[in-house]
Amino acid sequence: MKASKKIEHVATTEARITKNRTAKGAEKKRLTRGELLKEAFSYVVLTIVAVLAVMVLKQKVIVNAQVPSGSMESTVMTGDRIIINRLAYQFDEPKRGDIILFLYPDNEEEDYLKRIIGLPGETLEIRNGKVYLNGSSEPLEEPYLKEDPSGNFGPYQILEGYYFVMGDNRMDSWDSRFWEQTCVKREKIAGKAIFRYFPNPGSLY
Repeated sequence: MKASKKIEHVATTEARITKNRTAKGAEKKRLTRGELLKEAFSYVVLTIVAVLAVMVLKQKVIVNAQVPSGSMESTVMTGDRIIINRLAYQFDEPKRGDIILFLYPDNEEEDYLKRIIGLPGETLEIRNGKVYLNGSSEPLEEPYLKEDPSGNFGPYQILEGYYFVMGDNRMDSWDSRFWEQTCVKREKIAGKAIFRYFPNPGSLY
């Protein structure tokens, strides 16, 4: 009888131990599952934040653009991928020599990439391919040109708030010299080209 009770007591004790182990195992599983859910939620939040950050950067700060033509060779080659800084002119004015992305004045559904040559209020004339500003007898120095240009254009009187732009590849650039609306309005400038990251990374200046 005593032996029977002893065996029953041992069995009961083992059952309790097994139950406690099972309960602890279930609790551990619940904690692990909760941790996994928490980790997954954190990952989703980080992904959303990253996507929103990229969208904000793209809309407000930078533009990732691919050059479709050779009008800016050999500074920017056809197929080059470049970064445009949208904030470049928030606190500063566009300068001569800046390469800008803007809405093409004769068709604002198209984006163009050119270099600023003439500034607001200036008179610009092109003689034998050379640029002369404000009646100067000395042509503008343009070390970025692909080759010696030719042709006579102007004179142009650039209105306040407007910019005269041309491509570096003067012999193959559709620019201010030929447009109906000659100059680019300040408000139509999307940003300044600052960096080429593919295929040959480097500054554009």
